[in-house]
Amino acid sequence: MGWLRKLWNFTIGMVLLVAVWQAAIWIGGYEEALFPSPPTVGAAIVSMVADGTLWEHLRVSLGRFAAGYLLAIVPAILLGMMLGRMPRTWKIVDPVVQVLRPVSPVAWSPFIVLWFGIGNMPAIAIIFIAAFFPVLLTTVAGVRKIDQDYLKIAENMEIRKWPLMYKIIFPAAFPSIVNGLHLALGTAWVFLVAGEMVGAQSGLGFLIIDARNTLKLDHVFAGIVFIGLSGFILDRLITIFEHWVGRHFGTSSAA
Repeated sequence: MGWLRKLWNFTIGMVLLVAVWQAAIWIGGYEEALFPSPPTVGAAIVSMVADGTLWEHLRVSLGRFAAGYLLAIVPAILLGMMLGRMPRTWKIVDPVVQVLRPVSPVAWSPFIVLWFGIGNMPAIAIIFIAAFFPVLLTTVAGVRKIDQDYLKIAENMEIRKWPLMYKIIFPAAFPSIVNGLHLALGTAWVFLVAGEMVGAQSGLGFLIIDARNTLKLDHVFAGIVFIGLSGFILDRLITIFEHWVGRHFGTSSAA
């Protein structure tokens, strides 16, 4: 019962986190108005869940995240598999990628707001930028590390073009691609919240900014808690997807 063990470990970790949180308040002597306690934040979460506020902002954030993430990873994987097979072209493209990759997606936000206005598109564009480069780089790296014997066998069997990509290159590079998907997910989720703090009127990032402006720090902490839990769940979903694809291509022994 591996899932029971994981649930037990998760519960212990959360209990320890809440205990440290409460201990910090007691030791520091902080007032509730400055550092809300776990019971206060719990009450805020219950209130926001009951009136639907939290679910509405979470739904909007997840929709934006799904759009930006999928728009980024699909072309990044396809482009990465092609560039990984074209070393001379990659030598030209790689410096461009290395110059653009370190630039924070939020740094583009003034231009993004000017180009797309306010609403969903700025947040989606920021997520796209945050997720694209990690997946592209790990895909290229994975393709370049493929055992050449696989490619020779495919050539002898006259497997070329897209069948070669689907049957040989993608499964062989998949472990590296998954690393990029995990990295891109965490990065994109962080910058989603940052993007919603800049040019959105809804979502978890906006919820935190709005609560801060009205000095409802218990609501700020409630938003933080849901951001963390949502990121954790998304990471587990990527892991499930990894196992499913691994079983499909016979590259994973995990259940």
